[in-house]
Amino acid sequence: MRLLLVHSLLLSVFGIVHGAVTAYGPHVQQPLGSQTVTAASASYTGAATYDQTVLTPPPVPNPPPPTSFGVQLQTGGAATGLSIPQSGAFFGFSIEFSVVTQTLGLNSSFMQVPFLNLMANIRERAGSVQVRLGGNSQETATLVTSIPDGKSMEKDTTNTSNPTGTPPLLFTPEIIMMMASISALTNVRWYLGIPFYDTQNFQLQIAEVGESILGNYLLGLQGGNEPDLYAKHGHRPATYSPQDYTNEFGLLVDAVNADSNIPKKDVLIGPNLSGTWQPEQVWDTGFATDYSQSLIALAVEHYPTDNCYAQYGTGTPRNAQDMFPTYLTHKSGQDLVSPYINSTNYAQSLGKPFVMFETNTASCGGFPGLSDSFGAALWGVDYALQMAYANFTGALFHVGGQSDYYNPFTPPVTNQSTFNQWTIGPIYYSALFVAEALGSSNQSRVLDIGMNGGNEFTPGYAIYENGEPTRVALINFVSDSTGANDYTASISFAGGSTPAQVKVKYLLASSVAQKWNFTWAGQTFGDAFTSDGRPVGSVDVQTVTCDQANGVCNVRVPAPGAALVFLSDQALEESDAGPTMTFPTTAYTKVHNTATIDPSVLATSNGNMGTADWLAGTSQGSFANGASGFARAALPSLGAVIAGALFVVRMAYAG
Repeated sequence: MRLLLVHSLLLSVFGIVHGAVTAYGPHVQQPLGSQTVTAASASYTGAATYDQTVLTPPPVPNPPPPTSFGVQLQTGGAATGLSIPQSGAFFGFSIEFSVVTQTLGLNSSFMQVPFLNLMANIRERAGSVQVRLGGNSQETATLVTSIPDGKSMEKDTTNTSNPTGTPPLLFTPEIIMMMASISALTNVRWYLGIPFYDTQNFQLQIAEVGESILGNYLLGLQGGNEPDLYAKHGHRPATYSPQDYTNEFGLLVDAVNADSNIPKKDVLIGPNLSGTWQPEQVWDTGFATDYSQSLIALAVEHYPTDNCYAQYGTGTPRNAQDMFPTYLTHKSGQDLVSPYINSTNYAQSLGKPFVMFETNTASCGGFPGLSDSFGAALWGVDYALQMAYANFTGALFHVGGQSDYYNPFTPPVTNQSTFNQWTIGPIYYSALFVAEALGSSNQSRVLDIGMNGGNEFTPGYAIYENGEPTRVALINFVSDSTGANDYTASISFAGGSTPAQVKVKYLLASSVAQKWNFTWAGQTFGDAFTSDGRPVGSVDVQTVTCDQANGVCNVRVPAPGAALVFLSDQALEESDAGPTMTFPTTAYTKVHNTATIDPSVLATSNGNMGTADWLAGTSQGSFANGASGFARAALPSLGAVIAGALFVVRMAYAG
């Protein structure tokens, strides 16, 4: 109810004052009905995010999977092997701390509107969004009262550590205030991390300020990021062991307990292993039982493989084309999850959530043509649902910088932000699919139904609520444009009646190798450089008439593609309640006393950083935009509205 109060206030304020949104970066997007004209992009070849590499789809398997088969769902509480109840917010994001100001915004008054829109899309389907700010950069991040140049964050790029070149960071409470502003608008719930490199003098300011400002929007605080890599990266002696980590975590517990400015003590998360140590090695030290009163959750971090050799010259060389087929199979998700089955059971025995705290297609930024392909979207759906089935309680897919291929979403580079928009990657489409598959009831239980004789190229999942099937997720990893390998799943209901019809949403592309322009239920986030975080196009929900005489609903799944089948109108409404409240910007070109210059030419000319740090805001001549739903005028920024909303939040929590 507290959140609803905040949203109601915001809607009322927007409705009454017609306030304009102040955005970071001029013309980051062009709102519907705007008079702003977005210039064509200048040629860009530098950032990996926009690499044009397209791989060759793997051939159709030999023999190909059967293209017609039955899927029988148990009803009336008879289904066995179901997961624990899962939240619709299961699929979340892990954002590298060092890219916060590019991704979230500069401060609580100047936020990235595309990011707000992307979070609102998930919130509308799942009820809330889980986001972690952390990664390697959290270990050297220091919270300070202010920075001399007035920024909210500053990097020391002359002093980097780890193979990934992570810079130390200084940041101010303005970052935490910005997070609270985002939460007030989109119900994002946050994870943060306490720096763990100096365990003799823990810097607890992030915990103190985080709890004070975020309140219940703060889910937990990570204690150590991939400690099993500390020795390899030179941050601990070569003999550093699971017992050493457990001992150091105990020092953190003592420090938090002794800090009166951290009122909530049971907020820590560990051990956050990368996979170099096995979780059981940490459990054997007594970690989870000895510190149970301080632990809000247990967590690990894991990637299927790495591409560190291509990025940093370390590790094993790997070819993306050779790796591509290994992602286009149900076996990938199963193999990734199986080492953690014992730990998810152990976490349940302790009454603790078990979170995949950081993951994606490959560490060190992923693979060109693979991590940014439609195949990665299908892989993300299968992997996430497999984790849910195996009783993980959340999975956070990582967001890095411009050098990373796997990003769910990426803002344009700074010197193109005046004329380019965001790029939405395949993993974000996976997030939308999974959010709708699980819905907002927080009672969804997942079952890997092993359909089509357990064929690895055609996995499927049933989603149950209160003992009854509500949705079915069907995946086709085969890539065949001829249609010969589209399959039809004939869904039947053991012990239950067959509905007259079911509704179906499709995740589609022409090939597993396609980059960008995928569609989810007929909508897309477009090509690179083209999105403001709002899906474009008309929603396409297809109706399949069931054969009640024979007790089946026949659902076709293209090759490649994924289908989400809603077994009732209620299941559809629970997953997608209607249009998302999004946040168009009011960044307009100045229209009085100006000379006209092509911004793509200006941005690449001598002195191309001239507009890099310019902030868009309200301007003379703003006008009402009926297409966006927000009337605009030259009035205070979104920050002023949020300030009022945050006051309500704090009053609500104080009550």
